[in-house]
Amino acid sequence: HCNFEFDLCGWKQDESDDFDWNLRTSSTTKMDTGPATDHTLQDPSGHYIFIKNSFFQLPGQKARISSPVLSKRNKDCKVCGGILFYYHMYGAHIGSLMVYQRTEKHEKILLNLTGNQGNFWQHKVLILTGDGKEDFQVVFEGIAGKGPKDGIALDDLTFSRDC
Repeated sequence: HCNFEFDLCGWKQDESDDFDWNLRTSSTTKMDTGPATDHTLQDPSGHYIFIKNSFFQLPGQKARISSPVLSKRNKDCKVCGGILFYYHMYGAHIGSLMVYQRTEKHEKILLNLTGNQGNFWQHKVLILTGDGKEDFQVVFEGIAGKGPKDGIALDDLTFSRDC
């Protein structure tokens, strides 16, 4: 489980993407550029990770962050395991949020959300699949849109106990 209150909990920025997810609070940002509070504490001082469209990013540029490596060899994890997370995607020209399950050989798309999803925290549960022979990671990819105030936030990323 990661609520981003202290750090990135072992999640790693991708070095081959265009920009990074940033750890932040609502109390340190300008109004209209993200959620009013985090999801965990429901307080402006609570932390989450965020990408913001800006003059520094061109539409279509990507920010990627990856989970620690998870082992599918754990016998309990062969049964449907999953990840639960909260997201906030608000703005007229918001980009996209993609979620992948990555192994050494390939990346499988688990989720593709594009456009304004509303000015509130929402949650998704994604099922992680596999043959039980390959380790894997979950990758969150934020894709910049055209609006300078629009952004994507993530909070409370939780893997099922099986994994």
